[in-house]
Amino acid sequence: MIQPVYGPPDVVRVDEVPEPVAADDQVLIEVRAVSLNGSDRENLAGRPAYARIAGLRRPRNPVPGSDVAGVVVAAGPEVTAFAPGDEVFGELPGYRGGLAERVAVRPTTLVRKPAGLTFVEAAAIPQSGCIALRATRGLSGEPGARVLVNGAGGAGGALLVGLARHHGAEVTAVDRRDKADHLRRLGADQVVAHEDEDWADHHDRYDLVVDLIGRRSPWRVGRALRRGGRYRMVGGRTDLLLAMVMVGPLVGRATGRSIGMLVVPQSAADLAEVTSLVTGGAVRPAIDRIVPLDDVPAAFRRLATGDNSGKIVVEIG
Repeated sequence: MIQPVYGPPDVVRVDEVPEPVAADDQVLIEVRAVSLNGSDRENLAGRPAYARIAGLRRPRNPVPGSDVAGVVVAAGPEVTAFAPGDEVFGELPGYRGGLAERVAVRPTTLVRKPAGLTFVEAAAIPQSGCIALRATRGLSGEPGARVLVNGAGGAGGALLVGLARHHGAEVTAVDRRDKADHLRRLGADQVVAHEDEDWADHHDRYDLVVDLIGRRSPWRVGRALRRGGRYRMVGGRTDLLLAMVMVGPLVGRATGRSIGMLVVPQSAADLAEVTSLVTGGAVRPAIDRIVPLDDVPAAFRRLATGDNSGKIVVEIG
């Protein structure tokens, strides 16, 4: 699957690319499944502006997709952690290259796939799982905390809601009205339809707000927090991202709240930690649908409209 230019979902197409070869410090993976993230949709459209960091006019790597699961078929001589035949999964460095039959990559962000997970389930974990882990890590010492997840019904919300509940939090999930039943199945205690009310009008209510679809200013989101509460923006408009970085800390200090971005580096250690919670039964990823490679344009359209309830996973081969 290649994306020669930035644009709508129809710019991606199935095409032949040169067979990748593992460098001395790389593994060659036969890809079995790839899940689609909001970041993949942004990298496809080239919007917001930060999505063009991998190429201003066109993506330098034309193959989209970052969350992969598959089998190692070759390993360079400098690789000691993995060998041919190992089942692995993870988020690709550079956030591109996954929607292909094979990909060559340094294995720094990969972990072994547990036998109890399918390739589809494993591919649904990396990016959203690490976001959920980082966002909820501080909740372990706050039983009964009130948590709000905005955009909970999309690709990244299920593990966030699940981990917050695992830590004993009371969770409010925000998304479209038609996703209410899905949000309740995820374990949300309260459900808010954004067509009916604005969660930011819930003044002094939440100890943690995780915003997967940032569209509000630092001044506005801070009102929904209790004193000492935290607001963390994961994705959204470029101007608001800059405001969160530059103005958020000032607003926070003035109001006794913590307002800013959630920084989530690619981390094999984080992925292993959240995967242990999945295999231990604490939380499960939500799969919206499983599609073949030929249906990737339609899958991106579904992701762009927000019709998906959970992860869309592409099976390769």
